[in-house]
Amino acid sequence: MARITLRQLLDDAAERGYGVPAFNINNMEQGLAIMEAAQAVDAPVILQASRGARSYAGDIMLAKMVEALEATYPHIPLCLHQDHGNDEATCASAIRHGFTSVMMDGSLKADAKTPADYGYNVDITRRVVDLAHWVGASVEGELGVLGSLEAGGGEQEDGHGVVGEVSHDQLLTDPDEAVDFVRATKVDALAIAMGTSHGAYKFSRKPDGEILAMHVIEEIHRRLPDVHLVMHGSSSVPQDLQDLFNAHGGAMPQTWGVPVEEIVRGIRHGVRKVNIDTDCRLAMTAMFRKVADGNRGEFDPRKFLKPAMDALQKLCRERFEQFGTAGNAARIKVVPLAEMALRYRSGGLDPRVAGMATAAE
Repeated sequence: MARITLRQLLDDAAERGYGVPAFNINNMEQGLAIMEAAQAVDAPVILQASRGARSYAGDIMLAKMVEALEATYPHIPLCLHQDHGNDEATCASAIRHGFTSVMMDGSLKADAKTPADYGYNVDITRRVVDLAHWVGASVEGELGVLGSLEAGGGEQEDGHGVVGEVSHDQLLTDPDEAVDFVRATKVDALAIAMGTSHGAYKFSRKPDGEILAMHVIEEIHRRLPDVHLVMHGSSSVPQDLQDLFNAHGGAMPQTWGVPVEEIVRGIRHGVRKVNIDTDCRLAMTAMFRKVADGNRGEFDPRKFLKPAMDALQKLCRERFEQFGTAGNAARIKVVPLAEMALRYRSGGLDPRVAGMATAAE
């Protein structure tokens, strides 16, 4: 059994200066490809499921699949994380089904599309922290609305994402608020808004400082050097995958994602978790198209899925190596949830909070 909490994994990443890609999953093939890549390079893993993924696969099927992955890859520390939880019930049900970490995205209201005010975010995030920490699970919060600085809004993904236009200020996390938010909620990780967004169509050009505000990460890290930061919407949408997709019948307009070098820059400034979903989807569906285009008579799903799994495995292995995750799995000694719960209750996992006033000055 090698299931690990997000807090323990990110504490290790911070101590050793690496980042951890968090890959979204909803089926067996994705899980196997990611874990095979992790085993190949000795990397710990974050598998995350959105509410849409949980609905698609079913909680019981998803939970049993992850148990099977643990048994198949027993030496790989694995964090199962709820992505973009919209309320307490979503987070509580995830923990009941074996998730060791939950995200409470209080930047949006429970409908997962309407921006919420700061007070609402603090209140609901703190309540989720209380219930999760009681059993030893970790909590990721979000401050600021995920969305494009170019378009002035966001994209829906699995039913989650702001709808309509939002202000420039809402799309950038305020460093002063970040200090107060972490102190008030005691979250284990903080997702920040700095111009990234869901989906493939993040930027209309290679991003620069005007549309990808890396300085926000750097300033928050300066004020909160011991807080684990999270970059959402951080698929790079590789050009070769776009070209492969389109070469075999696809019609994806030219787009730009978050360059890997910018993610690595973020890791140098406190980013410990990097959310990647679109790249995984694109790697697999580009291969579906290639197989279908190359053999129009093929009807065996395995002939589509195996090349797709190979492509996803290659992508994941690259990210593990690029983010410095590779080579860290075997060394990590997993702490059970019950022990993590005792540490939370004793105050042994909150040394960061005491130093925040000094860090913010």
